[in-house]
Amino acid sequence: MLSVYEGFFSGGARILHSDVVRGLAEGGQSHQVLSIHGEVHREATRQRMEDDACYRALTAGAVGVTSLGRTAGLVDGTLAANVFSGPELAETARSMAAADVILSLKEQPLALLNQAGLPRRPVVVCLHRSDPENQGPALAELKAAIADGTVAACVCCAESTRAAYAAAGIPRELLHVIPNGVDLLRFRPDPAARQAFRGCLGIPAAAPVVVFAARYAAMKNIPLFLRAARAWLAREPEGHVLMCGAGMTDTNPELWADIEVAFGADRHLAERVRLLGVRRDMETVYAAADVVALTSVSGEAAPLCLIEGMMCGAVPVTTDVGDSAEIVRGHGFVTPPDPRAVARAWTAAVAGRTRRAPALAASRERFSRTRMIAAYAALLEGVHARASRLPEPL
Repeated sequence: MLSVYEGFFSGGARILHSDVVRGLAEGGQSHQVLSIHGEVHREATRQRMEDDACYRALTAGAVGVTSLGRTAGLVDGTLAANVFSGPELAETARSMAAADVILSLKEQPLALLNQAGLPRRPVVVCLHRSDPENQGPALAELKAAIADGTVAACVCCAESTRAAYAAAGIPRELLHVIPNGVDLLRFRPDPAARQAFRGCLGIPAAAPVVVFAARYAAMKNIPLFLRAARAWLAREPEGHVLMCGAGMTDTNPELWADIEVAFGADRHLAERVRLLGVRRDMETVYAAADVVALTSVSGEAAPLCLIEGMMCGAVPVTTDVGDSAEIVRGHGFVTPPDPRAVARAWTAAVAGRTRRAPALAASRERFSRTRMIAAYAALLEGVHARASRLPEPL
């Protein structure tokens, strides 16, 4: 199997896909990864492939990773240029020739895989959003690959993804839903880690804590989150807010401008907002939190932050985007995009956290990484078996 990535940069789709690849490799499949970009500049952050946690996890798991070596600044997740050189196409052809099935992490790498002259291999496209029309030329590339007969299947991480792509004209028979799952041994309540992490930040054991794990992007609706944080911190004098992800640092001038606008005259409240940036210990951050928050306005399908946070004991509070409402059903809160409503839900979530713990514990198997990887393995083996039965082209 060969997975083709647009690049290694912070984001839930790459975390999820890399975990799937590692799990499939652990199960006996042979996997390699080809990254179009070796370095990406986005979310006010320079992100080198070799520094990325997914890259390190893959290579530590004996999955080979190579790159075409491009450096890119990405706009709205699309490739800066879809023109490829002879050496780049030759490297891609060598990687594809050694594979039986190609996995495309989202539809953007199809700009490369659709180039003429590359080896014919069945392609499985892994889809992780619920707004295909908002992906620049990527939807057109997906339709072209389907028309060409190279796309054997599309994996949708959520029912909202399947519905959105079907509405956009993708044949429903190609769309297979495999819900996201996480490592339940890693993401679990951990009282010792909770106490230690809070101690490192100087946060009292009894203080209410809200965590927001997202990259700095318009779809995440950072202004709404910050306005809700202002309202919540004003009513919770002991409360603290943790913001994690690419661009969630004090070196991001756009984020600072958002904070200035959201907090206004209550700027002193922002002293209890911690900007933690990209973390490699999110299980510890979530274990230290009472609430995991999501305020996205679009694009989300099955947000990992909600699943990971819930599995660590945090109560999820989310806007109604993608499959978020279904994910948190019975375990958390769905709010309108109103800062006061969000803040009230955070307060209710903190107050009811202990009461909700048994229901969260009982739902763990539903979000299992093992279940997810087994479903991916079955789909890929089926695609390979069908391709093996096809006659060779003349």
